Amino acid sequence: MSKSIRIVLGLLCLFGFMFVRFRESVLFYDPLIDYYHGDYQNNPLPELLQGKLFLHITLRYALNYVLSMLLLWMIFMDTQILKFASLFYVIVLIILLITFYVLLQDYEYTSHVSLFYVRRFLIQPLLILLLVPAFFYARKVNS
Repeated sequence: MSKSIRIVLGLLCLFGFMFVRFRESVLFYDPLIDYYHGDYQNNPLPELLQGKLFLHITLRYALNYVLSMLLLWMIFMDTQILKFASLFYVIVLIILLITFYVLLQDYEYTSHVSLFYVRRFLIQPLLILLLVPAFFYARKVNS
């Protein structure tokens, strides 16, 4: 695959991340979006359909995962990197979903920040921001 095609496809992945971010309220059920835009520090959590919320958060994570794997492939063209990143994404998903569930079940006014950041790692493509520099560094060290 030529470098120019890889760059265009990589940019399409980045636009995919932006599309998901800017259309999140239309594409996904997440009443916590409006909750965190308001005065959340003094308000209780809104009514949540937890099954639907977990499904939509998982779907969004999966969409970010697919875009991340495509971006990693366009940058590195290395199956070992994709295997490691896939395993990393699955482990992080399991840990964060369990943590998110526990925080929702034991929610108190003092845990709103923890809930916010765990949810943010689940719905935003933050892991790709960690993985790309890490893989560049690993390539540089190993070459």
